[in-house]
Amino acid sequence: MSRHLVIGAGTVGSALALLLAGRGEEVVLLSRSGSGPEHSGVQRVAGDASSAAVVTGAGRGAVALYNCANPAYHRWATAWPPIAAALLAAAESSGAVLATVSNLYGYGPVAGPMTEDLPLLATGVKGRVRAQMWRQALEAHGSGRVRVTEVRGSDYLCPGNQSQLGDRVMRPLLAGKAVRVIPSADTAHTWTSTQDVAALLATVATDERAWGRAWHVPSVEPRSQREAIADLAAAAGTGPVTVREHSTRMLAALGLVIPLMRELPEVAYQLERDFVLDSSAAQRTFGLSPLSWERQVEAQVTAYRR
Repeated sequence: MSRHLVIGAGTVGSALALLLAGRGEEVVLLSRSGSGPEHSGVQRVAGDASSAAVVTGAGRGAVALYNCANPAYHRWATAWPPIAAALLAAAESSGAVLATVSNLYGYGPVAGPMTEDLPLLATGVKGRVRAQMWRQALEAHGSGRVRVTEVRGSDYLCPGNQSQLGDRVMRPLLAGKAVRVIPSADTAHTWTSTQDVAALLATVATDERAWGRAWHVPSVEPRSQREAIADLAAAAGTGPVTVREHSTRMLAALGLVIPLMRELPEVAYQLERDFVLDSSAAQRTFGLSPLSWERQVEAQVTAYRR
C-alpha cells in the first residue's frame, strides 16, 4: 500500500481518490473546504493548495501528488500560478511524482486531430497560463529536480455548470424543453469521461514510461453537440428535443451577469470548428480504453435524475 496526495475534491479529484482507495492505496484528499467522497481509505484534509508548506505537509511520504485543482474559470490567470508553484515545490522536496490534470487550451486553434506533439501556441490568456505551467514543470523535470507528467482531456461529460453538456443542457432536456448551446451545434467534438481521466492519472503517476511528457486521455469518437444531446434525450426517454444555438447578442448579455459566460469568447473556436482529440498514444502505451459512450450517457442522465 502506497500513500497518494490528491489536490482538489472536484469531479476528477473525487473519482481519482475513490479509484486509488478502491485499490487499497492510502489517499489524502486536500481541498480548501476539506470536502470529498466518504471512504475509509480517503483522508479528507482542508488546506490551501497555493501554500507549498501545506501541500508538502499533507503529502509527506506520498509516492505521487495529483494536481486535480479547479480554480474559478474566470480567475485562472491569478489562481493557477501559485498552485502550480506550490505543487512543484512539494514534489521537489518530497521526491513524489507530480501528475497534473490539464486540457487542450495550450495548443490554441489547430486544424485536424490534436496529438501530444503539437506546439503550445495558445492565443488566449487561459491557454497561455496552462502552457506556461507545463513548460515550468517540464523544465524542472529536465533539470532532475522533479518527475512530472500531465494528462490532457477534452470537455468532460459530467454534471455541473462548467460542462457544455451539464446544467445548461440536462435541466431543460429532462423537462422536455428546447436546449440552447454555444455555436456550433454541428461541429465534431471530442468528449472525455472523468472516469477515464482518473484511470490515466493513476496509471501515469507510477509508470516511468509516462514521465517527462504529456498524454491525451483515452476518449470515444467525437460527436457534435446535437448528436450528443439526441443520445442523452434517448437515454432519458424524453423523446427528441429541439436544439438551438445562442446568438452572439445573447451570449454577450449573459456575460454581463455570469462570469463563466464572460470567458467563453476566448475559447469559442473549440466549438466553432471541429475539435478532435487523438488519444491513441495513451491507449497503445498503457493498454487503456475509454468508457463506452453509452455508459457515459447513462451515468449523466442518472446523475441529474438524482
